[in-house]
Amino acid sequence: MARLIETATGPLRSVDVDLVTLDLIENGLRNARYEMDEVLFRTALSPGIREQHDEFPLIANRDGKMMVGQFGLSIPDFLENFDGDIEEGDVLLTSDPYSCGAAISHANDWLVVLPIFFEGRIVGWAAMFGHMSDVGGKTPASMPTDARTIFEEGVVIPPFKLYRKGVLAEDALRIILNQVRKPDWNRADLNGIVAACRTASRRVQEMCARFGVDTYNSALDQLLDRNYRAMKVLLEAVFAEGETLSFTDYICDDGLGYGPYELKLSLTRTGEKVLLDFTGSSPQAQGPINYYINENLVRMFFGIYMITVADPQILWNDGFYPLVDVTIPDDSFWKPAYPAALNARNHGIGRVFDLFGGLLGQTNPGLLNAAGFSSSPHFMYSGTYGPGERKGEWFQLYSIGFGGIPGRPVGDGPDGHSLWPSFVNIPCEYLESYYPLRVERWETVADTGGAGLHRGGNGVDVAYRFLEAGTIAIHDDRWLTYPWGVNGGEPGARGRKWLERADGGTEILGSKVHDVPVAPGDVLHFVTWGGGGWGDPLARDPELVGLEVRRGLVTPAGARRYGVVCDEAGVVDVAATEEVRAELRRGRPDPLPTFDMGPPIETVLDRCLEETGLPAPRPPVAR
Repeated sequence: MARLIETATGPLRSVDVDLVTLDLIENGLRNARYEMDEVLFRTALSPGIREQHDEFPLIANRDGKMMVGQFGLSIPDFLENFDGDIEEGDVLLTSDPYSCGAAISHANDWLVVLPIFFEGRIVGWAAMFGHMSDVGGKTPASMPTDARTIFEEGVVIPPFKLYRKGVLAEDALRIILNQVRKPDWNRADLNGIVAACRTASRRVQEMCARFGVDTYNSALDQLLDRNYRAMKVLLEAVFAEGETLSFTDYICDDGLGYGPYELKLSLTRTGEKVLLDFTGSSPQAQGPINYYINENLVRMFFGIYMITVADPQILWNDGFYPLVDVTIPDDSFWKPAYPAALNARNHGIGRVFDLFGGLLGQTNPGLLNAAGFSSSPHFMYSGTYGPGERKGEWFQLYSIGFGGIPGRPVGDGPDGHSLWPSFVNIPCEYLESYYPLRVERWETVADTGGAGLHRGGNGVDVAYRFLEAGTIAIHDDRWLTYPWGVNGGEPGARGRKWLERADGGTEILGSKVHDVPVAPGDVLHFVTWGGGGWGDPLARDPELVGLEVRRGLVTPAGARRYGVVCDEAGVVDVAATEEVRAELRRGRPDPLPTFDMGPPIETVLDRCLEETGLPAPRPPVAR
């Protein structure tokens, strides 16, 4: 456990904080968290961070409890696993999930933790991790889809002092950067993360100087207590005493031909507390899809759903954690044994949100979303320039794809969006300026969103034409199972990937592949999946369906899923629509199912080769 060295040893006083001061401190933290983002975006070099914002900041109190943040890094778990003194001026770095209690979840994420000192005592912590586009290993981008151990995934940095009392450990950093393919990117991105954490430190110190350290610390206690009290009321209002709710979803495959992996989550409220239990999930995967999840991160995901839906104005924090117990079985998909591979854990991260949506929505329709674009699919392209002015120069692209967001109680799911609200697209102009490729198509795919009163968002078809020989890699999911619909809504469409070769051939690609050779003129179609629909499709406004036909989001044939008859121009035949809808109502169950998962898993596996062009995965086996 870390030993904290402070020169000020007197106790902090608990003082009353008026509501205006509390609001000023809360919003000061909120603004500091956003300033961390901007500092990094303006200094990073890799497109994954600079353009797409694949980074997550956090500001915590002196005990390591998150006050503001985007992803809920677990400072207490990091400190529990760090063996050494921590003093003013120290900056800590790690990329090893197994050495920090899963405060991060794969080796591409470089986590910086910085103690915030004021007048000789620790008053908080700033932390941030960013996804490094490459950390070495056997494949460009360091995400081999056939990895069985973390040793195949590049350099793994144990927790250590990147800066000791303000002095950079230059030799250690030089050794680390010698392992990666783009050291200039990694150095710039890492410097930006450190600068962002130092920015947060300055803002906290300024608030301590302005309001006094006792007032600042007491305000954080009040903010934590507010979330505790809010969650306590929510738990008693939403979940019945002693009742157990369960929900199951799937990861389609692990990259080695095994799947689907069953992911189960159960919830039971006893008194004022709830238990979140992952028992019943599949054993750890042979391939790299394992999601080594931290118990505090589970609590954070749970809180995002509960607090944000109930009162979006509340700045959620770690205050409610004592109300939530978490059980994660060892050697499972969620807690694999060292040294299991972890690089493709992004699918599990996304599926957590589907699990919580399906679980929590069973008792409260206001919390029930369909399944959506619950992953961060990756596309990678790398190689060496051929003849020309850049001959012999290495190029490497790591990018995150977008898809259909689920239909929700409040409306349709956005088309072609990211799972993470803060992620943005890499502009086509950027890609074509910095990489030897052309984006020939970037458009939503009509009818891929599940039909419903509120339509699921459509997936996208991005067509990349390669101008230089190289290799590509893909990390995606939902090629086998369907993004399910709810409250009568239909599932969204599955994703698919294929290459149109310059010689005229076509090659269907799996959702998890690497080192696929491409030649100049080859075109990759990266088609992502749609979101599930919410509510009865026959209750959707026919004129809205007609408008979407005109906009190319729904086809005339797809309009029939809503019982709408219209032409190519989206002009609705009202009489024919009423007749079709009456006929469809007569032929369906009443009431409509709460969940429409698509065909049973057994049927999906039987039809796999016929429907996808890919062989069905084999049942998972324990290691």
